[in-house]
This record gives sequence, structure tokens and C-alpha cells, in this order.
Amino acid sequence: MTATNNNNKKRGLGRGLDAILQSPDTDITSADISGNYVAGAIAELDIDKIETNPFQPRTDFDETALKELSESIKTQGVIQPVTVRKMGYDKYQLISGERRLRASKLAGMKKIPVFIRVANDEQMLEMALIENIHRESLNAIEVAISYQRLVDECNLTQDQLSEKVGKDRSTVANFLRLLKLPAEIQIAIRDGFISMGHARAIISVEDKTQQLLILKRIIDENLNVRQVESIVRGVNSKDAKKIVKNKDVVPESFKKHAGNLSKALNMNVKVNRNSRGKGSLTISFKNDQEFDRLMEYINKGN
Repeated sequence: MTATNNNNKKRGLGRGLDAILQSPDTDITSADISGNYVAGAIAELDIDKIETNPFQPRTDFDETALKELSESIKTQGVIQPVTVRKMGYDKYQLISGERRLRASKLAGMKKIPVFIRVANDEQMLEMALIENIHRESLNAIEVAISYQRLVDECNLTQDQLSEKVGKDRSTVANFLRLLKLPAEIQIAIRDGFISMGHARAIISVEDKTQQLLILKRIIDENLNVRQVESIVRGVNSKDAKKIVKNKDVVPESFKKHAGNLSKALNMNVKVNRNSRGKGSLTISFKNDQEFDRLMEYINKGN
């Protein structure tokens, strides 16, 4: 009876760790079948044998930064190995290090140093998320999404999560709260138009419409965090009657021109105008490269 129960438990593991280790369809625990590498090894693998990570938390990869890393790899090589899990018969799946993998491909590298691990899907997700949070400069929204996935898909409490990522529970909670903000504000955080400090101030305002009006003021007036906190205190005070002044009407022709300029520059362009015809045109850039591109565009008209 006991043996039968044990067998049923093994079958119930599915593609879990035990099933992978015992499967005759893989060579994860044997060096004799493939003649190459086993779990626990640090080795150089052919890049084309590594599958991309389906659990990758990063969604944006800066092309300029990738090119810079690629040039560094051409001269210095890959200093820090990427982490993969062995799938069997010289098949591997990336756990962390996608920037290094992409940059190595861009550099024309045929092999890349790797650290080989064994993990089931849940362990894979947990390792990928935690390692990327620590090793990659994820933006605040990507970190928040990674934390939420650890909570939802790995069944972690916020206390367990804070312990695993080495952060205070309050820090973890602040990141998770970002996901309650409207999509427009999350995008502004992701794209670097506002900081996490701005977002933490906005989130204390309950009304979504008010939050979006404050977001507009931050971008249009280039407000710092203290200024936003002051606005929020006014909004939340009992005798506050006005939230944000946003009554100036911009003609449709102005909006159309601003939209065309935004498409041409691939940058965020805002136009404001009051009833007396006075206004401003704001072009937001995310880095020095975008600023240089903007200057080139302007100088072409001279």
C-alpha cells in the first residue's frame, strides 16, 4: 500500500524537479549521454543552444545601452556568466542575464559563459525574478510587476517576499502599490517622466481623475517631489475646493502639430495655451542621446 502511494506521488509531480531528474528523456544528472555539461557546472555554451526565458521580468531593453555593452563584450568578453537551467540533451533555458545574452549575440559571439542550474518551473520563475531584481537596473514598474508575480505565482506572502529579495516589507509594499495607479501613471514611471517619489505622493490621492491631473502638472511644470507633496496635501485637506487648474483650452490645430512633432521626434511633446494666447511647448527626453537627436533635428532647419 505504501509503495503504491509513493508511486502515485511521483507521478503527481509532473514536470517538477523529481520528474526531471528521473526522466530518461533528459541528461540533466548524467555527463555520459550528451558528453558535455551537467547541472552545477560553469561552462561555455553555444549561444544558439540557449532558449530565451519565458519568465523574463524585463520588458524594455535600451538599444543604445545594448550596443555599448556589445562593444565592451567584443574587447573584454562576458565578465559575469549568465545563469541557465539544463533542459536535457544540450538544451538550456535562460534564467537570468538576458542583456548579456542579447549583447553577446549583437557582438557576434558564438559562445557565452554560463552557470548551469536545475529548477522546475516555479523555482525557475522565482530565481529569474529575484536574480533580475538584484542584477539588472529594472525600472520601478518592472520591479513592482516582478514582486507581484512572486506573490501570485510563487505563493509568497509579503513577509516572505521581503526576506527573499532582501528589502524591508514597507519597501516591497510601496512597489506593489504602484500597480494600483492608473495605466497612464505607470507608463510615466516606466518611461522616466516621473520618479517613484512622485508616484508615492500621487497614490495618496484617492480619485483617479485627480491623480491624472497631478501627473499632467508634474510633466508640464517639471515639478519636484516636494512640490507634488504640497499639492497632494492641499487636495487631501478638508477645505480644498480646487485640485489642479487645468481649464486652458488648446486648439485642435495646436494639438495636431504637437502630435506630428511627437511622431517625428519619437518623443513626448506637450503644448499648453491660455485664453490670452500665451503658452508653452514642452519636449521631454529620456537621456543624453535623445537630447542630441533633438538638437540635430532642430539644427537641420537652420
